[in-house]
Amino acid sequence: MNRREFSALLPLLVAAPALSTKLEAQTAGSPSTASAPAPLATLASGLYPGDAVPDPKVQHVTHHYVLGMLPDNIRLEAHGSILAPGAPHEKVGHHKHSEIWFMREGTATLMTAGTERTLKPGDMGICIAGDEHWIGNASSTEAVSYYVLTVGPPE
Repeated sequence: MNRREFSALLPLLVAAPALSTKLEAQTAGSPSTASAPAPLATLASGLYPGDAVPDPKVQHVTHHYVLGMLPDNIRLEAHGSILAPGAPHEKVGHHKHSEIWFMREGTATLMTAGTERTLKPGDMGICIAGDEHWIGNASSTEAVSYYVLTVGPPE
C-alpha cells in the first residue's frame, strides 16, 4: 500500500470506533436480543385520582396516581405510600430518574448516597438519578406516610 492509498483509508480508520459503538447500540436494542417495555401513555393536564385507601395493617402500601410521559420524553410517576410501624425499609434502589419525597405523617429515615436523614411531616427529600437510596419508617409505634414524585427519562 502506498502513501496515497493509505491517505484514502485514513478517514475510515478514524471513524471505525464510532461506527462500532453505533452498531453495538443498535444490536443491543434489536428485538431479537431484548424486548422493549410497552410505551407509556402521554399525560395531559387534569385530575388523576389515587387508589382506594387500603387496610392500614399492611406493612407497605402504595397508592398510584399517575405514570406516563410528559412532553420532551420525560417520564413522570406520582404515588403515595404508607409504611406500618416496624416495617422493613424499602429495598436499596438506584434509577435513571430522580425521586422526591414529601412527608405527610410520622417520621421516616431516608438514605441517599450513603447518608441517612430524618424526615418529618412537611419535609421534602430528594434523591438525584443514579444515587442509591431507600426510605423506611423510623418509628416502631406509628405509621409513616409520604408522597413520591419521580421525574426522568424513560426506563
